Amino acid sequence: MHKNLIYTALAAVFALSACGFRPLYVEREGDAVWHYDGKFNTSIIQEMSKIDVEPISDRFGQVIRNNLLDSLTPKGAPSEPVYRLYVNLESKDVTDQALRRDITATRKRVKYKVNYKMTKDGEELFNNYAVSFVSYDIMDNPYSTTFAEKKTEENAAKMIADEIILRIGAYFNSELIKAGEYGDI
Repeated sequence: MHKNLIYTALAAVFALSACGFRPLYVEREGDAVWHYDGKFNTSIIQEMSKIDVEPISDRFGQVIRNNLLDSLTPKGAPSEPVYRLYVNLESKDVTDQALRRDITATRKRVKYKVNYKMTKDGEELFNNYAVSFVSYDIMDNPYSTTFAEKKTEENAAKMIADEIILRIGAYFNSELIKAGEYGDI
């Protein structure tokens, strides 16, 4: 059973490498082989640590910003930021789901959409948007419903922050490829 798991994992790695998959934070060694023996390319992480995340309005935006700061600049805000990240909540749509016979909802679905852009020296490098769908149950106890609503809001903020971070990492990765940092791909 253990051998089958190892073979499956190896097959997945080879299949991903055949389709052009390339790890984002791993340093390339040799002509065609990726090594995962603790040798990581930290240039993307170093660039990410130079990002100043501008304040975001409302409580949901503050939670997104805190998640971004925790991941991008875990050692503290950069003293001389090179990049600025602007995030704006575009919309929050709440939809009733699972209606009872008396047309009251037993569940809510919330869609958050944020726009973000990153700049360097006042010039926009890229902009995009992130979307998160979450839902929570409406319970008989109002406190439980409020707690569930707050928890799903935190989860949505974390998902959005993670998506923004991933896209920033992909941006820096593409810039390294353009600059020839990874050699021939």
